[in-house]
Amino acid sequence: MEVRHTTNPTDVKQYDTERLRSEFLIESLFVQDQIKMTYTHYDRMIVGGATPVNETLELEDAATLKTEYFLERREIGFLNIGGPASISVDGEVYELSKLEVLYVGKGKRQVLLSSVDKANPAKLYFCSALAHAEIATRKMTMEEANPTHLGSQETSNERVLYKYIHADGIQSCQLMLGVTSLKTGSVWNTMPSHVHDRRMEAYLYFDMNDDARVFHMMGEPSQTRHLVVANEQAIISPPWSIHSGVGTSNYTFCWSMAGENYTFTDMDAVPASELK
Repeated sequence: MEVRHTTNPTDVKQYDTERLRSEFLIESLFVQDQIKMTYTHYDRMIVGGATPVNETLELEDAATLKTEYFLERREIGFLNIGGPASISVDGEVYELSKLEVLYVGKGKRQVLLSSVDKANPAKLYFCSALAHAEIATRKMTMEEANPTHLGSQETSNERVLYKYIHADGIQSCQLMLGVTSLKTGSVWNTMPSHVHDRRMEAYLYFDMNDDARVFHMMGEPSQTRHLVVANEQAIISPPWSIHSGVGTSNYTFCWSMAGENYTFTDMDAVPASELK
């Protein structure tokens, strides 16, 4: 597991492109028959990807976490962005189609990840946060995720928001997770921008062509920067940073949050007129 430490917004003003990418961009998440994980000290979230093809993969990293098993003091949310997946949680099996989510709570000892069809392998994206209580495992389909239509063609941000893990959906200790899908012809996400100083956020961009890119905007509102993001790459967004993006075509992204406040609407909007 790769470990990344937090950064000071004053110092980030001096970063060049290479340093920005090394601190905030996760470039490789989905490697055949491997689990790839990044531990960020921003609210101690773990961002990862698993691509089981010929092997069943077990969620574990005792060397980094210093615990007996992965979910000893953690919770986790899985989003499948590939072919049909099978997840075994202490012997109970859950099957996930594309854009279905499985929440697994604190205290579950063994989590095994596999593909139903290795010719069409699963791609399991996951985010894990610290947990203080045991909450029941629960699966949710895209149709159950309260799809909300937002934006318009006129502002190039017509999109559908799906909320899976949140106060009114799948219950958790602090983890929130959802998916936003942009309509054809729309390219902007999370605009107007906002920050939420009480929690960090991670973005996974996917369902993009190989030659497509998203220009992910980050930084303090008065000191914005950008990262150029390819398909199936993820962003670590600090609490002090905006997190907006514009693509060369439409795309889908998964957003996940962890931190102090569990209220979805806890955010401080930043008008475009104030961005620099």
